[in-house]
Parts: sequence; C-alpha cells; structure tokens
Amino acid sequence: MKEKIIFCWSGGKDSALALNRLRQDERFEIVSLLTTCNEHFQRVSMHGVRLELLDAQAAAIGLPLEKIFVSQRSSNDEYQQKMSASLAAHRANGVTACAFGDIFLEDLKRWREDNLARIGMRGIFPIWKNDSRELIREFFMLGFGTVICCVNDAHLGEDAVGRKLDEEFIRTLPANVDPCGENGEFHSFAFAGPVFRRAISFTVGEKVYRPIEVSHPTASNSGYNCAPGPRQTKGFWFCDLLPA
Repeated sequence: MKEKIIFCWSGGKDSALALNRLRQDERFEIVSLLTTCNEHFQRVSMHGVRLELLDAQAAAIGLPLEKIFVSQRSSNDEYQQKMSASLAAHRANGVTACAFGDIFLEDLKRWREDNLARIGMRGIFPIWKNDSRELIREFFMLGFGTVICCVNDAHLGEDAVGRKLDEEFIRTLPANVDPCGENGEFHSFAFAGPVFRRAISFTVGEKVYRPIEVSHPTASNSGYNCAPGPRQTKGFWFCDLLPA
C-alpha cells in the first residue's frame, strides 16, 4: 500500500522538479498540495504570485490545493500554529509525511523535521543534496517552463524579474548566485512541464519593488534565507504575473 503524503508546493522550479520525482515513485500517493499564502496581499508567500495563478497550477497538476493564510507580518508562532493544525488534520486522515523541494539548507531541513516530528509525521526531500547545476540541467531537459517572479536586490536587479528561466539566464548569473536560487537569490513561477496536464497562460505585468520588512517580514517561518551578497539586502523586485 502506498504511503499517503502531502506536498508543500511553492509554485516554483524546485517544487516542480521535486513533485515530478515523487509522482514517478510508486511508494507514495500525493493526496494534496499545501501552499503558504500572504493574507494581506492575497499572494503566494515570498514569490508574490497571484492566487488565481496558484489555483491554475493546481488544476493543471490535478491535485487538491490547500492554502494556509498567514498575516502580513506573520510570526513564527502564527506560522507554526496554522501549519501544525493543517498537518494534524492530514495526519488524522492517514497522511504520514510531508514533502519539500529543499536542496541544501541544513538548518531549514532540521527545522521542518522537528516541527513534523511533534505531530508524528516525517519529511521527504526528493532533491536533497543534489548538485544544483545538475538539477537545473535536468529541469531544462524535462522541458519545464518557468519565469522569474522575485529577486533579492543584493544579487539581481529589476531587469531579472519577468525573464524566462532558461540557459541564457543561468549563464548571465553572477558567480555567487546559486543556479537554483536555493539561498533565496531569486524565485520562480513554473507554468509548463511534465507535472502539468496543460500549460498555464499568463502575461507579464508591472514590476514592483518592496523593502525587506514589507515583503519578507520574517525569515524562518517561510524558509526564506538572505544569502550573503555583494550588497546588503534592502528589498525585493517582484513581477506581477497576470492570468491570461
């Protein structure tokens, strides 16, 4: 019998690649996607993607989607309380694990596992410790389509948001930026690829700059990590992606 699991879906490239691997693994049955959303902005936390596009992703994937809403200035306590309540309900329905698209942030993985252990669940990390350069090559090889929706201004500028994540984008990244943006240098929105039954239609809207205290008021509750960069992080550029 397959193990029932839920998948923490951010909507980006790492989530898409991890989900693709899990769907090919006969040991697991994914019963739901789970996404943290900002209640004030009505967008996906960190990524800034409209909830209409998140819903479109879930529909194209063909899995139920549960949204966990946190306040604009969410605390760790608020996040943990709401996440624990959701996971406990899934645990009561036979779900025993929660999967993530993390690659190499040890503290984040430990934090997730500690929180899961408190309610009798375990974590699954399908792309953990994979070389990020190999991962991005696999991503391209599988035919995923992704657009950059948010960047950390310590590493990248306004010109990066709204660009398609392709081989040319990777070649132009500064040397200190991880090819998968694993340290929070950039975030993405996946719109096509093997996890989707159809591509997500959207258009690129305006670019918006938000200071760090507005866009990412807390760090650990969302898994966000300010990577050391050539400059201090002062804020983030977002690209408003509009449902077509």
